[in-house]
Amino acid sequence: MNRLTTNPFRNLLVVGSFLVVQSLTSCHSQESKADVAEADSAPEATEVFALQKGKLSSSLQVPGELVAYRDVDIYAKVSGFIKTLYVDIGSEVTQGQLLAVAEAPELNAQLSSAQSKLKAQEALSIASKANYDRILEASKFSGAVSKNDVDQALAKRNADLAQLEAARSAYREVADLRQYLQIRAPFNGVISARNASTGAYIGPSGKGSEFPLFVLTEQKRLRLVISVPEAYTGYVDQNETVSFSVKAFPDRKFTGQVKRQAGALDKRLRSERVEVDVLNNNKKLLPGMIAEVSIPLPTRTSTFIVPKSAVVNSSTGVFVVKVTNNKAEWIPVQKGLEADEKMEVFGKLNEGDQLVTTATEEIRDGSPVTPAKAASNTVQ
Repeated sequence: MNRLTTNPFRNLLVVGSFLVVQSLTSCHSQESKADVAEADSAPEATEVFALQKGKLSSSLQVPGELVAYRDVDIYAKVSGFIKTLYVDIGSEVTQGQLLAVAEAPELNAQLSSAQSKLKAQEALSIASKANYDRILEASKFSGAVSKNDVDQALAKRNADLAQLEAARSAYREVADLRQYLQIRAPFNGVISARNASTGAYIGPSGKGSEFPLFVLTEQKRLRLVISVPEAYTGYVDQNETVSFSVKAFPDRKFTGQVKRQAGALDKRLRSERVEVDVLNNNKKLLPGMIAEVSIPLPTRTSTFIVPKSAVVNSSTGVFVVKVTNNKAEWIPVQKGLEADEKMEVFGKLNEGDQLVTTATEEIRDGSPVTPAKAASNTVQ
């Protein structure tokens, strides 16, 4: 037999010591697990900021088209043939300048006929007036002429006067038509198209002239036509300055002033037509150019400004996360202007509310939150 079996007291002592050590180890292990579990359940600190009001200046980038301030197709008023052309494509003309002269021999014949009728009617009118004067003078003597003769002479004189006025009108009409053989510029501009040559037949649109003789374009002043989306129409005002660029001069910025607003939305595009007047004295800009337009959109009143990261766009709506008594609260909001990673928001919010700087759907409504102040105010 060994010594352990011969000494029962010593064996009991060894077993008891082993049990005490095992118990202490087990307690220490349980305490460590509890500490780890408690650390895991504690929420991490979440960065928040104090909500403040401010004014956010943004800009709207939209495409636009440059069109001539005035652009007109010039047709011949009467039919004829081109006798002389005085301008060509690119010619700069002034109002009233002679562009072309046409000839129409039949108009000359009509004018001569009208002139002859006018002279004949003048002679008849003179004769009827003289006859009436003689009869009227004779009627002053008793029994010389009857009153009926006087009335008939007066009627003949008035009828001949009316015919004389008609002849004069007919003569003026033909004379005015002859004036249309001289084709003149209605305003200052540049001839941007010419569709006729010397000897070509001309006439009113649809009567021998499918295309206009000339297209006259005003270039020193242009219209910049843009379509402003419905959500931004309230930010555009009369006489507001906008800037734009064109592909022909990518390194230059041009400006113009808002002068005309449609006052109604296009039913298809849901946008308002806005026209901007652009001075173009050097004629570098051309009608038809496509422009990239920047429209300033300054806020008129102070609104709540937050970082874009504070706004959550979810399938249930748009909201920010407000921290109240260390609890998360989803606050539905509507978005406004955006600029420089900031955004206007509108909702049931008050100045000084604590909002989560980087909000996500993982921060559930009502979940515990440990706020941590941001290092700097992100909404200034």
